[in-house]
Amino acid sequence: MSDTPDEFARKLFAGPCDFMLGVVKMETLPPPDLPEVAFAGRSNVGKSSLLNALTNRKAIARVSNTPGRTRELNFFNLGGLLRLVDLPGYGYARASRKDVNAWTGLTRDYLRGRANLRRVCVLIDSRHGLKEVDLETMGILDVSAVPYQIVMTKIDKIKPTEADATAAKIAEQIAKRPAANPTVLQTSSEKGTGIAELRTELGLLTTQ
Repeated sequence: MSDTPDEFARKLFAGPCDFMLGVVKMETLPPPDLPEVAFAGRSNVGKSSLLNALTNRKAIARVSNTPGRTRELNFFNLGGLLRLVDLPGYGYARASRKDVNAWTGLTRDYLRGRANLRRVCVLIDSRHGLKEVDLETMGILDVSAVPYQIVMTKIDKIKPTEADATAAKIAEQIAKRPAANPTVLQTSSEKGTGIAELRTELGLLTTQ
């Protein structure tokens, strides 16, 4: 009997997840022979923590309290079925303007032109909601027709009623955006909330 989507996703994310490479130039991207899901968000939104929680590992992606630590497009091979792509955080980085512009340009080029990119998870800190820089990123994805989904992070830091209210507001804000998935996921990497649901969503991308 075949696995349910939940069972498949649990096994997929519990299996091998190997770091492939960090990309700083479009010419060095890996071949587009596997579906990819990318993780985008403001600096310090919790991307590394979420990747670690999804894969049940402590250090697949470095966790840092210093915004702007991820300075490359980092590719991870998930069981030979899916690639996870950790994008540089946007909005702030302790680096030169030249370097920040380079990362931003690389990320935009990747988001605009990657044929096998199945979805972008746009991470939003539940305590702050959507910011202008998030809307700019979503605008790029809308124009490029790249499907994306809002994933709220750190919901353990606020009350459940506040998290629900923020999710409802975000859902309203993205309702008319052409590439946005209408479902807003709420997660906590620390508590494990919503992690299984996100795994299931991403596991389905392996068959698209």
